[in-house]
Amino acid sequence: MRFVLLGVAVFAASLLVVHGQVGIPSDLPLPVLVAIAAAAGVAAWHARRSWWPLAVLGAVAYAGLVMWPPLLIASYYAGRTLSRSRGIAAYLGGCAAVCGITALVGEWRDGLQKLMTATLGNALMMALAVIALPLVVGLWARARGEVLAAARERAERLEREQVMRAEQARTQERARIAREMHDVVAHRVSLIVLHAGALEVRTSDEESAKAAALIGGIGREALTNLRDVLGVLRSPQSESDYRPPPTLEDLDRLLDQSRALGIAVTRHDKGAPRPVEATVERTAYRVIQEALTNVHKHAGDAVTDVIIRYGTGELEVRVRNQAPHARREKLPDAGRGLTGRERVGLPGAGRGLAGREQVELPGAGWGLVGLRERVELLGGTLRTSAEDGGGFLVSARIPA
Repeated sequence: MRFVLLGVAVFAASLLVVHGQVGIPSDLPLPVLVAIAAAAGVAAWHARRSWWPLAVLGAVAYAGLVMWPPLLIASYYAGRTLSRSRGIAAYLGGCAAVCGITALVGEWRDGLQKLMTATLGNALMMALAVIALPLVVGLWARARGEVLAAARERAERLEREQVMRAEQARTQERARIAREMHDVVAHRVSLIVLHAGALEVRTSDEESAKAAALIGGIGREALTNLRDVLGVLRSPQSESDYRPPPTLEDLDRLLDQSRALGIAVTRHDKGAPRPVEATVERTAYRVIQEALTNVHKHAGDAVTDVIIRYGTGELEVRVRNQAPHARREKLPDAGRGLTGRERVGLPGAGRGLAGREQVELPGAGWGLVGLRERVELLGGTLRTSAEDGGGFLVSARIPA
């Protein structure tokens, strides 16, 4: 758009000059003058691609008609594009020749044109105004553009280097975390699995053997999950080589593990089950997993309900446990009549672990904080509250 405006401005200024509005009379008819001015405007519009046609037209028009607008614009583009030595010297030499020819034409035509182009002082002033000043402005504009381009390139390079340094720092930190987890956590869990296996083989008590087998199975599963996490930490680009993260389809296995530890867990699915995003299912699974872990830590074998409700545009997960001392009436019959996806774990399944003195498990206190972050990243809300009678509720609503 700006080049169109430049062409229109050159056309108007050129027509004004050659039509005698600035004191330069012309014997050419008006249509010819309009055509020359129009050619100058088109050449100025085309200067964004090549300014040489504008320079040639400007030289001829300045020598014959003292039409200076095309030559002025051509001088500016010469400063913008020519090299700083030979090209500029050649252009100035050509302009000097044009000024000489213009002076000869002014001597021949006499009158006001002679006064403007053949008089030394006026000729110098015209040359400075039409050629030298635009050329200097063009050189300054080019130098400024080069400085800005160099500054942008330097800023982009620094930004790329900063990103690379940050990525390198993240990689080193991930590797450090992976080493620590492998050397400490994996080693300790492996010892647990080994001792559980030894206990399973050596004990003569059937319930103790079952408990040891359960501990060993959970420990091996923990080692498998830990291996996947370590692999992701080491090679975040090859996550597809590891097992997919758990979803709600794996929930029954998680509940069975809690039942085997003596917790009576009941699952209730409400609403019409429907497919939801994998990230939503994974987050819902983690909410239930952390809530059950807290039940193990703080409520022992408390009766627990897991409720999954498929709502309109959301998935709601609620894990509610009763007080540790509370029991459902007629626990041996709690599983009767439940079919489909509602399942009840009876306390007898974990006898040998349940009923023993509750051991306080260590924790960092970040479980619910991490859950809240997971849920809020998906635009959901997490609510935790103690209930009347000593129970506890963990409720999450996740857009789905």
